[in-house]
Amino acid sequence: MSLFRDDGIVLRTQKLGEADRIITLLTRGHGRVRAVARGVRRTKSKFGARLEPFSHVDVQFFAKGSELVGRGLPLCTQSETIAPYGGGIVSDYARYTAGTAMLETAERFTDHEGEPAVQQYLLLVGGLRTLARGEHAPHLVLDAFLLRSLAVNGYAPSFSDCAKCGMPGPNRFFSVASGGSVCVDCRVPGSVVPSAQALELLGALLTGDWETADACEARYVREGSGLVSAYLHWHMERGLRSLRYVEK
Repeated sequence: MSLFRDDGIVLRTQKLGEADRIITLLTRGHGRVRAVARGVRRTKSKFGARLEPFSHVDVQFFAKGSELVGRGLPLCTQSETIAPYGGGIVSDYARYTAGTAMLETAERFTDHEGEPAVQQYLLLVGGLRTLARGEHAPHLVLDAFLLRSLAVNGYAPSFSDCAKCGMPGPNRFFSVASGGSVCVDCRVPGSVVPSAQALELLGALLTGDWETADACEARYVREGSGLVSAYLHWHMERGLRSLRYVEK
């Protein structure tokens, strides 16, 4: 019997029995964790409202073995709110759909429970904080999060130099299968020719140049989002279910 304490983001919840829930979190120290929260669906529950999607929480777990993730699900015995990002997200449709896609992405990129994924965790915390504060357009925040999630998981796209031979850019062709921008000699069937403005936008989102991203025209933002979706779909092998509801 062991007690564990960690902070994490609630990714999703599932009903269990009449009053319980299974809570899926992305934690700082233990990666993705599923735990049972007993009685949280009762109206008198003291911490049920804290364990909702988008919440940043400090959680105490009770596990039967010496490891948090073992043969059975641990119990979530205590929860304290660090930041209620949901309050600034669920009241706005564009923020909500973008945030839902971010949660799904984080879960998909942490498919092995109990394995720390600190970069993905910090990226999600920062993305939800920015989204909740309304500092930038929700679809831009989402695209930036998707690109950076791909990067921290080893799939960083190139938007300037050739992804195959390294020829300095800008290069006019783009291939999701080749890893991004490619030169004339390295282009493959299926390569597209996006606008220079769309590639500049995606490079800005990847590096955090928000001044350039916020000033980009809507048509190039839509074009860039299409490239991000295609690139994500290729490397995940299947698209995000929540991405279809995101407003562009």
